[in-house]
Amino acid sequence: MGLAERLVNAWYQGHPALFLLRPLEWLYRAVVQRKRQRFLAGQSPSYRAPVPVIVVGNITVGGTGKTPLILYLIEHCRARGLRVGVVSRGYGAQPPSVPWRVTAEQSAREAGDEPLLLVQRSGVALMIDPDRARAVQALLSAEPLDLILCDDGLQHYRLARDLELVLIDAVRGLGNRRCLPAGPLREPQARLQSVDAVLFNGASADSAEGFGFTLQPTALVNVASGERQPLDLFAPGQAVHAVAGIGNPQRFFRTLEALNWRPIAHAFADHATYSAASLEFSPSLPLLMTEKDAVKCRAFAQPDWWYLAVDARPSPAFSAWLDGQLDALLAARH
Repeated sequence: MGLAERLVNAWYQGHPALFLLRPLEWLYRAVVQRKRQRFLAGQSPSYRAPVPVIVVGNITVGGTGKTPLILYLIEHCRARGLRVGVVSRGYGAQPPSVPWRVTAEQSAREAGDEPLLLVQRSGVALMIDPDRARAVQALLSAEPLDLILCDDGLQHYRLARDLELVLIDAVRGLGNRRCLPAGPLREPQARLQSVDAVLFNGASADSAEGFGFTLQPTALVNVASGERQPLDLFAPGQAVHAVAGIGNPQRFFRTLEALNWRPIAHAFADHATYSAASLEFSPSLPLLMTEKDAVKCRAFAQPDWWYLAVDARPSPAFSAWLDGQLDALLAARH
């Protein structure tokens, strides 16, 4: 177990040594709170787009299901006749320049794994740039759009936003509720009181704290060929090698177990870079991975490598709330 994994386990399971990190946490809290106060007071420059901007973000470090939810939002807004674009930091991407328009034929190394997944799955207009405000301006210059979704960027205050959606893993919650580096929080828990909606990934029902949404497995897709097969391709009890390089790999392994397969877990760092050699496992068994991992493995994928396609299923109450918010935002801009 690497240092990063041990630290995450300490945040969510507890460890007395975290007390030693309290002074650094106090310093971190002071910095992030000053940054937000400057934004609220109008002392920090921010760009307000001519179309509504919805930020989908976290206050915790690690995966919470943002990419599947953004795919849901893209399709939901398109069903209303809206032209949707996405901006992203493009974590780990190495484009020739920024802002950079992501297209489906690019490599994950160039475009970043999550932006490439979004474009390949939905064909959405997507721009990456660590400066999200600049990314929005570039995207609007290239495409006539009605709405911008910002992948992450809750703490990127240079971009003004109309709605803030925060995702939380329903199983892990907020851990020890302390800020970095003594805990998993990017901002203090009180920040949740100022966002527009909180969604709990893995919660089958809404609560007073927020809306529930689940990730529904829909198919097995061959990494090399793109062939789609139903989930009963593998019989109950089938042993598989399971690869996950995401923020919370255990969630993926639990999903495979819930489908009655027997995963041999191989957890990698979030946004890991793979090679054929790094995925050679014994004994010889089918290999299952996440879609985010698959976009980085197509060039060297073996015939028995598959990814599990999943769709976000928010509660009906969230969908109704979202429609009301969209109606109000679009009316205000006309």
